[in-house]
Amino acid sequence: MKVTEHLSNAKDTLFSIEILPPLKGQNIQMIYDALDPLMEFKPPFIDVTYHREEYILKPRKDGGYDRMATRKRPGTVGICAALQNRYHIDPVPHIICGGFTKEETENALIDLNFLGIDNVLVIRGDHLSTEKSFKPEPNGNNYATDLVQQVVNMNHGQYRDDSLQNAHPTGFCIGVSGYPEKHFEAPNMKLDLKYLKMKIEMGAEYIVTQMFFDNQKYFDFVETCRAEGITVPIIPGLKPITTRKQMHVLPSIFHIDLPDDLVDALDDCKDNAAAKQVGIDWCVQQSKELMTKGVPVLHYYTMSKSDPVLNIAKALF
Repeated sequence: MKVTEHLSNAKDTLFSIEILPPLKGQNIQMIYDALDPLMEFKPPFIDVTYHREEYILKPRKDGGYDRMATRKRPGTVGICAALQNRYHIDPVPHIICGGFTKEETENALIDLNFLGIDNVLVIRGDHLSTEKSFKPEPNGNNYATDLVQQVVNMNHGQYRDDSLQNAHPTGFCIGVSGYPEKHFEAPNMKLDLKYLKMKIEMGAEYIVTQMFFDNQKYFDFVETCRAEGITVPIIPGLKPITTRKQMHVLPSIFHIDLPDDLVDALDDCKDNAAAKQVGIDWCVQQSKELMTKGVPVLHYYTMSKSDPVLNIAKALF
């Protein structure tokens, strides 16, 4: 079932989560161990992130180095199939620009279509840690808008090989990301919203936001989107803080602000156990306020660790 169908059928706010694939060499059991406790809250869909290739330098016997490509967290498509089989839940694989040619993207989408997966979340993805800015693969998609267009084309039966006769159209429900505090590469919110609206006009059907810790920023973002004519569902993305270090790391990585009250509470914590409880309590209060405003879904970034989100869900659902 499509995400938009889940939303339209829901009578109350839904509960959903995002997980990371295991590191290469680890077992999928770690995913099951994280998800099993959350199943009592009946998430209708689960996002599974996709990770691009990175490069490592492997030392040679002669003292030199070989540059080798590696993907630290492979398995997104396989995990989606496993989630369908084990939980009978709709997986939402992320589809990214970085590290993939258009041909590879098309083949991945064909695999997902064969598996009966109805949803994709389309994002550009991050640049390599060794690069200052995002660089697409040769013959790859440069922007999320390009990637949205490729999925839309396949939904219309248009593949890269235009000589195909009677090509079967896919039927993906396309989600895209939104940034209540602006994407860090956008010069201002106005231009950021211009490209977000473009993706919606191209065929994207819902938006999932970057994490935020101040609900007013989400409310303002939704209001601004509506004023710009963006009418699709806007799902709030939430993450409970679990360590003291995260009050510095999260703003640096995700280019977000933390409210003064939250920073003060975390700064007063003597250890990570106390910080984790502060993070859970803050996220519970965020979630309660969002629920009173009638948000369609509360979407939690779990980092494949269920304990904090389990405590939050128990307080809400």
